[in-house]
Amino acid sequence: MAASMAATQQRLALGAKQATCGPAAWVRPAKTTVSAKRNGAVIPDVILGCVPMLAGSRRVTASRAPQQARSAVLAQAASGDKFDYDLVIIGCGVGGHGAALHAVECGLKVAVIEGHDIGGTCVNRGCVPSKALLAASGRVREMRDKTHLAAMGVQVGAVSFDRQGIASHAKDLATTIQGNLRRSLEALGVDILIGQAKFVGNQRVRYGLPGRVDVGGEVTARDVIIATGSVPFVPPGIPIDGKTVFTSDHALKLEWLPNWIAIIGSGYIGLEFSDVYTALGTEVTFIEAVDNLMPGFDREIARLAQRLLIQGRPIDYHTGVIASKVTPGVPGVKPVVIELTDFKTKEKVDEIEVDACLVATGRAPYTNGLNLGAISAATDRRGFVPVNEKMQVLDTLGNVVPHVYCIGDANGKYMLAHAASAQGISAVENICNRPHVLNHLSIPAACFTHPEVSFVGVTQEKAEEMAKEQGFKLGVSKTSFKGNSKALAEKEGDGMAKMLYRKDTGEILGVHIIGLHAADLIHEASNAIATGQRVQDIKFNVHAHPTLSEVLDELFKGAHLDAPQNGHAASTVPVAAKPQPAVAAA
Repeated sequence: MAASMAATQQRLALGAKQATCGPAAWVRPAKTTVSAKRNGAVIPDVILGCVPMLAGSRRVTASRAPQQARSAVLAQAASGDKFDYDLVIIGCGVGGHGAALHAVECGLKVAVIEGHDIGGTCVNRGCVPSKALLAASGRVREMRDKTHLAAMGVQVGAVSFDRQGIASHAKDLATTIQGNLRRSLEALGVDILIGQAKFVGNQRVRYGLPGRVDVGGEVTARDVIIATGSVPFVPPGIPIDGKTVFTSDHALKLEWLPNWIAIIGSGYIGLEFSDVYTALGTEVTFIEAVDNLMPGFDREIARLAQRLLIQGRPIDYHTGVIASKVTPGVPGVKPVVIELTDFKTKEKVDEIEVDACLVATGRAPYTNGLNLGAISAATDRRGFVPVNEKMQVLDTLGNVVPHVYCIGDANGKYMLAHAASAQGISAVENICNRPHVLNHLSIPAACFTHPEVSFVGVTQEKAEEMAKEQGFKLGVSKTSFKGNSKALAEKEGDGMAKMLYRKDTGEILGVHIIGLHAADLIHEASNAIATGQRVQDIKFNVHAHPTLSEVLDELFKGAHLDAPQNGHAASTVPVAAKPQPAVAAA
């Protein structure tokens, strides 16, 4: 999430990027790059945008000019006085933030309209605070595993923790990141408008807050990006009281630790919270509608994950059932009653009583109130905004709505924070008349349990279907963490990696990893897919020894094609990545 922000700021600060921006490709006179540091962030006072910036240009400290003055220097609307802004972004989560930074880099005058918190779900109620909980609870789990530590000659005594201290760590981290995002936007001259937005026309947006006459207004823009994100999805029949029956939004506050909690859903959210709760002493029961845990994951990886993340921990589960009725309780006084119904027959099969219930059944797009009818558009039956491969919004007839784009969870293509950021950058490229299509099959995903699970591309089950339909032979390369020196030094040899590829062309179809730092390791594979590298290219990559990256080294070298290639030199130039259909988030 923060990577796109940091990378963009670094490019702006160092002045190393040369770009030609559209749609009219305007050029401003070259000026000396001046930057200042404010609140710990690098503030470029002059962004040359489309003019090449010299990496070695001299830097001096500038006075702190008012925000309006910086905005005027940083960017001017390319269309003169016709529009207030070149680009208005509705929503400022990770997707909107990434789009705003890239648009400023391209010389556009930008405003974001945010009705809740800068950073959206990821920063305030998702990725960021959950990782703080996982980090703290993971340390507790590690220090309480006396057998594991004793194997390395480490002896520990009793380990305790402060629940409120862990909760504060998560809250403080979210606050810090939110502040960093806001300052990065202000430093680049992006106007932050507060309110809930709705369309008045394709290029006109009205915004405001209920009951606040002092907040709001109406702005025009040459282009508009919808980046409104999502909210937790709660199935019918489940009342949320925020105390004993709650969503991930409430769980992140860690207001109390139930002795026994039921988690409805065993996807990313459910798995990560089961990791947190069991590390802190809570027993967990999974309730999953399909017949196996971790639906959407590669089945072989899911089976190993079940052994490492569920077996041996205080976790049991019910599969093939739904929580048809949930009755909230009272913490420490009255249990939560959950009625279980067979998913196929719809017959009641059981009833359980627990201290609390976490609803982790996925997320739903937050698209209410946008007044899409004003632009002849509408959401689909699931509430997503229809878009094409260039992130352009489609009207009710399937035609492109001029000047309107939609990114992130609101369009439903791939509901991950970094996917939203990538889509935002792609949308800005298309706005600037540089046609761009994001390959969604190159976007990695990760589950930050202990150990981590990550993947990119398709599962083996999907790859086998593709091989049968398209008539090619599927190659499967596997390796284990048990042979990796770094993993063995950590006494963390449990884990595996798997690569799926075409044995005729060497095209990489998918890579799946479960093991120590799997979420960090996946990026070499995802970048290979994004740049069109093949197995015969990446097997010559060099990895430092001893590192966990050698797991991938073994994986790549274990791939073999059917026919000999025309020498290594002929295969070192990456082939162009083909646009791929979007995939739904697990």
